[in-house]
Amino acid sequence: MIKNDIVLEIEKKSEFNRAKSLSIVETILASLKESLVKNEKIEIRGFASFKVVSKKTGYGRDIRRKKQIKIKKGKRIKFKPGQDLKNI
Repeated sequence: MIKNDIVLEIEKKSEFNRAKSLSIVETILASLKESLVKNEKIEIRGFASFKVVSKKTGYGRDIRRKKQIKIKKGKRIKFKPGQDLKNI
């Protein structure tokens, strides 16, 4: 499913036109992005939670070249599915 599919579903299940549905989806996604930038945890009950975690510098393996590579430290987004999503 892509963003356009979500817009179409909102359009079908509500009285909103395509432009309004697109505006709703983009507003929601922008709000989620802003929260993650601020390192806030996002919890959507029954679906999932998202949070930003810091990762230390580490090492991995490049399988093709058979070399050890350095993985830079940084921040990652952690996705944890909700109970309803786990039970599918």
